[in-house]
Amino acid sequence: MHTPDIIGWDIGGAHVKAARLSGATSAPGNLLDVVQWPCPLWLGLAQLEQVLTAAALRWPDLAACRHAVTMTGEMVDCFEHRQDGVQRIANTLAQALPAALFYSFESGWCTAEMAGDRWSQIASANWLATAGHVAQALPDTPGVLVDIGSTTTDLVAFAQGRVLSTQRSDVQRLASGELVYHGVVRTPLCALARQVPWRGVMHNVMNEFFATTADVYRLSGELAPEHDQHPSADGAAKDIGHTQARLARMIGLDARDGSPTEWRAFAQAWRAAQVAELRGQLQRVLLAHGLGPATPLVGAGCGAFLLPDLMIGEGLCRDYGRDVAAPADAQLAAWARVAAPAVAVAVLLQKITFKMMPTAVTPVNPAGRC
Repeated sequence: MHTPDIIGWDIGGAHVKAARLSGATSAPGNLLDVVQWPCPLWLGLAQLEQVLTAAALRWPDLAACRHAVTMTGEMVDCFEHRQDGVQRIANTLAQALPAALFYSFESGWCTAEMAGDRWSQIASANWLATAGHVAQALPDTPGVLVDIGSTTTDLVAFAQGRVLSTQRSDVQRLASGELVYHGVVRTPLCALARQVPWRGVMHNVMNEFFATTADVYRLSGELAPEHDQHPSADGAAKDIGHTQARLARMIGLDARDGSPTEWRAFAQAWRAAQVAELRGQLQRVLLAHGLGPATPLVGAGCGAFLLPDLMIGEGLCRDYGRDVAAPADAQLAAWARVAAPAVAVAVLLQKITFKMMPTAVTPVNPAGRC
């Protein structure tokens, strides 16, 4: 009997990430495909429907696969409240993915029909899926998952095969420092610092949406073009000249007012401000869980390139794609790092499936756990 593949989904407010695992085995290396689509969900659920159409073109057998879903998109402002967001996202997915199950913290897996009642366990649970997968994969190693995405950063401590955090909601995690609204693509630069140096003099920052962190990391050469999927702040091109112009506006200048070398240095000043903020929040998390400065870090997200700069001691840096998801293909590993929650939620559902299977060919639907 054919065992259907499992596709993990992370439905964000700005992107949808999906990862496909072979249904025939739960062994490492069974990751078959990973993809990220831009999805500005604040414009309406039609954006998600377009992604599902693209997914059906990529995977013609989409409806025959099993689907594990996590989300943060319920936060966008086209929904009346988060419960409304969870239920409407679940309903939209159920139309295209009839076998979809929704990850709901530690309480199990839910169908779309159950999502409204379980909304508080489903909402913004993607970080726990990733951290849970990391903790299971590295049971003998204490550490902190550092998932730096386009918009946010998750800092989640783990040890002895389990996640240490007791915080679950976004509001709790914002208070503890485990959720930081800093990313390497969409964060407005005016959110990073009140003042920045230019030619040795500190300047107040213009609190306008003139530029984003994508401009900083595009100029530094660290942001991969395939992760730079959203329009620029001014809607203009993403070439070096337009990028410099957006940065210049942050202190009332034009690109022609500085040299390329000066604009690169200016970008580095913004980078340093973001690194300092993330390092400070990481210190809070380490202290809260009694972990030392040399605690290993596991990097995920399109901003994982910042990980070495966040190290406080001489600890070890691990990579989610290479060391946890661990596909044989290096390109898949790189995408697994970016789409870590999608990979993780698929792996977690697959582990339950194989655990419950009396043989390796008869899958059992774990939805009844709800």
